[in-house]
Amino acid sequence: MGNSLHNKIYLGRSTGFASRRFQGVLAVGAILAAGLLWIALRAH
Repeated sequence: MGNSLHNKIYLGRSTGFASRRFQGVLAVGAILAAGLLWIALRAH
């Protein structure tokens, strides 16, 4: 319960930087996952 409250305060305090950095990491992760999936499918 306290952890969720802390997360709300942290996200509310730095919304722009956190969301922008999260979107960047998510985009890179999605591209890497898609590349690995493509290689795995082509290997078979």
